[in-house]
Amino acid sequence: MHYDPIKNVIGNVARTSPLVRRFFYTILGIMFLREWYVKRALRALVGEKKEQFTMFDAGSGFGQYSYYCANHFPAALIYAVDVKEEQIADCRSFFSKMKLANISFEVEDLTIPKHTNRFDFILSVDVMEHIQDDVQVFKNFFQALKNGGKVLINTPSNLGGSDAHDEDDASFIGEHARNGYSVEDITRKLKSAGFQMEKVSYTYGPIGSIAWRLGIKYPMLMLNKSKLLFIVLPFYYIITLWLTLLLMYVDYKAHNTRGTGLLVVAVKR
Repeated sequence: MHYDPIKNVIGNVARTSPLVRRFFYTILGIMFLREWYVKRALRALVGEKKEQFTMFDAGSGFGQYSYYCANHFPAALIYAVDVKEEQIADCRSFFSKMKLANISFEVEDLTIPKHTNRFDFILSVDVMEHIQDDVQVFKNFFQALKNGGKVLINTPSNLGGSDAHDEDDASFIGEHARNGYSVEDITRKLKSAGFQMEKVSYTYGPIGSIAWRLGIKYPMLMLNKSKLLFIVLPFYYIITLWLTLLLMYVDYKAHNTRGTGLLVVAVKR
């Protein structure tokens, strides 16, 4: 699966104007079930904070979570990083135009320790599956947090995450360093870095996985065949969108005992 070229096409469209980028963020928030889960967890963890706190968006990508946090959590001072210079340049330009002063962006490699006792909260969404030396990153997160600080990690699980259903399957997204984590694996690695586990839960249960295929996987496969199929997508979604959103809602409300995603909260004591 050639995922980066599709992301680059979408990114090129999103950077055309602030209005288009805001619309792009809205679409991501609707179509990606992980955003539903992550935003609910963010509201529970930092939504009630009144006093100023520092937040590290570790692997900010397109910047949609930074944008959400900057707008919904006025007490947050957000420091967002990504290893891709073009992503950071795009975010700097957009956030400057939106006059959001409570956030800054830098190019950083998460495997290199750079911060000590700096942040109250770390957010890492769909990042760890891309990094081979994940143990070093977890150690860097621990070092970067203040005592009592928490990290929220969203990542694929080993139960079909990355659309891989056994160890020999290739990831649906070729840039992944691993297909996913087991609960035991990510718990062990975070504890070895010094963290205490607060919560580990599954996302994208059986119903959510069907929704992901309908809403994301099949359209991406079409676009890999030809970019001209962007023309077909609106008609595809006219047929499938209502069912996709219904399945996402059912999964979001369910208590999943297994799933292709993991949502993890750990604390530094």
